[in-house]
Amino acid sequence: MRTAVMTDTNSGISVQEGTEQGIHVLPMPVIVDGVGYTEGLDITHAQLYAALEAGKAAYTSQPAAGDVTDMWDSILDRGAEEIVYIPMSSGLSSACETAFILAREYEGRVYVVDNHRISVIQRSSVLDALYLSRRGMRAADIKAQLEKNAFDASAYICVDTLKYLKKGSRITAAGASLSTAMSLHPVLNLRGGKLDAECVVRGNKHMQKTLIKLMEKDIKNRFQFIPAQEIALYTAGTLTDSQEAQAWNARVQKAFPKHQVAYHELSCSIACHVGPGAIAIGMSLVSRSY
Repeated sequence: MRTAVMTDTNSGISVQEGTEQGIHVLPMPVIVDGVGYTEGLDITHAQLYAALEAGKAAYTSQPAAGDVTDMWDSILDRGAEEIVYIPMSSGLSSACETAFILAREYEGRVYVVDNHRISVIQRSSVLDALYLSRRGMRAADIKAQLEKNAFDASAYICVDTLKYLKKGSRITAAGASLSTAMSLHPVLNLRGGKLDAECVVRGNKHMQKTLIKLMEKDIKNRFQFIPAQEIALYTAGTLTDSQEAQAWNARVQKAFPKHQVAYHELSCSIACHVGPGAIAIGMSLVSRSY
């Protein structure tokens, strides 16, 4: 049984990286000032950041149904017997529900996973699926395992301003109320597949310190007895300076010396809603070992 693994670029996995790893990646649509682009094909992160900073309207939409099914058909035509498809959380987009509906026409050959994740923790789920697939696990069982472990993860994002999140309606009313404190940096958590307010901090230095403390608390309280090799730890962001990104990752690595920490740029569709200058940290229990 050959089981293919597919995701979208909301996972932070690019089309190129997916090709290198054997993962099928659907690029997400990005609309800037009414013009449609496709992530990684005709718009870069740098171009999007520049557009946002220039005040241009930018938002995302779910992929066209035909684009989803065309990729499924192509994967099956090339020899896969079944597909595990891991889109972004159903709590943040209708793309997951649409995929569930489309999959009904494939009579058990396409299994859509909703494990309530996005960004680096979605990436972790995709890598787990690939690991399990290569060890012969069937798509239905991979789906069951990922959904069972959906909440064995944490993610926090700190943004410069809430104006982008408010525009995209990607935050609850409680989180939006923080917009009155314009001198503060809101910290958001991903729980139940939705973004909500966690706290606010003042200054860039405290942004990083707060995210590290929140992750330390989560690991201590929820995963204290889990070996380090069973926890994937990530940093992420929409940082325009690569040296800042490296410094952020290095600081987290120093705080968690038992873990391998890697930085990944947030996808364009996420950047539309958090804006430039955001930093993030995430962790997930994994089926694979490091």
